[in-house]
Parts: sequence; C-alpha cells; structure tokens
Amino acid sequence: MGSMEARDAVEWLSAAAPDPEACRWEWERSTFGIVLLPAGRLWDVLIVPGELGRLTVDVLLRLEAEPGPVLADFGDFRVGFFVPPGTAARWVGTGVRTAGQGTWLAVPYPGRAGRGLRWLVPPDGSGVLNDPVMLELAMHEAAALLTGDDDEM
Repeated sequence: MGSMEARDAVEWLSAAAPDPEACRWEWERSTFGIVLLPAGRLWDVLIVPGELGRLTVDVLLRLEAEPGPVLADFGDFRVGFFVPPGTAARWVGTGVRTAGQGTWLAVPYPGRAGRGLRWLVPPDGSGVLNDPVMLELAMHEAAALLTGDDDEM
C-alpha cells in the first residue's frame, strides 16, 4: 500500500469518527495502531468465522470486481467484511455477526497490522465497500467448499 493510498484510506476511515481530526491524531500516535470507530455511519461490518471468511475473500478475489475492505482478528478467528450502512440490520445468516448502528469496531491503521488485527483487503480510500449480494454469493460458494458439497462430482 503506497503512502498516498494509505493516507486516503486513513481519511476515509476516520471520516466515520465523531471527531475525524482527533481520530487521525490518536491513530498515528497510538502504540498499537488501533482506534475504535463507529459502525453504521459510512459502513457496517459483517463478521464471519475465520475459515469461512478467508475462503470467502479468496472467492471474492477471483471475481472481477475488487472487493471492499476486509479485516481479520488475531489468529484469523473472525473476518469482517465492510458493507454499506444498513446492511447489518437486514442481514440474516447463520453464524454471521453484524456491526451496525450503535456498535463500535477496533480498526487497525491502514498499511499496518495492529495488536492482532490486520487488513486482508485494505481500504483504498475510494469508499468502495463489499457488495452484499456478491458477498452472499461468495459466502455460499465458500461454505460449499468447506463442506465439500461440490457439484463437480
């Protein structure tokens, strides 16, 4: 990630904060490189179990469109997909947790891993998010791969 792209990503992510300037200041000086940002304003996050999440990212990366930001926690136990605001309230899926309006998320500085959190797909600063329809299709494909439920027998 280039410095310009990282700066754009920082600007975009910190715009979700109640005080973007204070957020950027804290983030850049934080020992751990993590800030808490409110979900539900610029984005929601769909949080899925690690193995399913990693496979879903692989499926998304094989598709033509560049996926939106994706976070992984320590040990990749959970993977969070940044989606349009309002998605969390409408999402129905077994094993999928959501972060939407009224929730906060620990987010590492773009381009750096922070205290166990890392970007699998870093934000590019353009505001591109994961398309919920494509994400759901990718999750179904990933789930089929996990269960070995392949139609190609």
